[in-house]
Amino acid sequence: MSVIDLRSDTVTLPTQAMREAIFHADLGDDVFAEDPTINRLEAMMAERLGMEAALLVVSGTMGNITCALTHCARGEEAILGDCSHIFLNEAGGMSALGGIFPHTVPNRPDGTMRLDQIEAAIRGDNIHFPRTRLICLENTHNRCYGAALTPDYTAAVVALAKRRGIAVHLDGARIFNAAVALGVDVRELTRGMDSVSVCLSKGLAAPVGSVICGNGTFIARARRIRKMLGGGMRQAGIIAAAGIVALEEMIERLAEDHANAHRLAEGISRIQGLATEPDRVRTNILFIDLVDKRFTDDAFMARLKEKGVMLSHPGPARFRMLTHHGIGEADIETAIGALRAVMRD
Repeated sequence: MSVIDLRSDTVTLPTQAMREAIFHADLGDDVFAEDPTINRLEAMMAERLGMEAALLVVSGTMGNITCALTHCARGEEAILGDCSHIFLNEAGGMSALGGIFPHTVPNRPDGTMRLDQIEAAIRGDNIHFPRTRLICLENTHNRCYGAALTPDYTAAVVALAKRRGIAVHLDGARIFNAAVALGVDVRELTRGMDSVSVCLSKGLAAPVGSVICGNGTFIARARRIRKMLGGGMRQAGIIAAAGIVALEEMIERLAEDHANAHRLAEGISRIQGLATEPDRVRTNILFIDLVDKRFTDDAFMARLKEKGVMLSHPGPARFRMLTHHGIGEADIETAIGALRAVMRD
């Protein structure tokens, strides 16, 4: 039986075009900045995001920690959402590796943080306090139903940060999902950011890699941090080659994933014993809650897997599903049918 894997958009497999690009990639030593395929990818991503320079890294987590360590010294502070990926899902790397203090502000359901609460979190000049150096945003926002932060909101945060002399980092793992969902050029969502991290291996379906962007000085410093973290990858043009195909061919089709996610949420909302919020589904992420207490969480997941559907489990009685390349309309209907059958058993 084939499995419909909705655990994450990281489970995508490279397209045939990506496989061919990997096979034919021109290679060099990237630690010496001599891999032509990596250089091309970095230039493409910087241009797409309206930024000066870029750097290929292994993963989104490495991208975020590299940017944080480049912006902040040990004992300094970053403001970020209490539901953010950096705070919840990156193994505490900001603190463990960088000695950076995370100062959390509540995320609202739309993924934003209130501007007044961000400003209130900024430390005054006092020897008892860590210096506030960074504000981190996330777009789309994973834990908030894949919410897309708008250009108006991100511009307001940037304006606040500039006024207070603080840098802004954007965890833009799914920034192209946000741009497609909002119908805007991605540059409108990155304008004014001091750094951005973008994943190639999620909705864009490349097998591995992320790219961080910033100005030339920032990226030169980040390159040193990447080396410190063990991220000097030598002939990594085989990774970059798939990333180039992802940028050229995989962005516009993200709208299909968004439509499928909404279709899935609509179907689940009609199944007794499960709860979701279709109106919140704007990109490719949705959450479902197990209201029917006949099953434990593990039993629910096991029964669903027996019927060929997999999802992830971020919390008690809560499950996450992501649509992605390789999941079509027929798969969505099959998944809805499997969930309906589990809840009837």
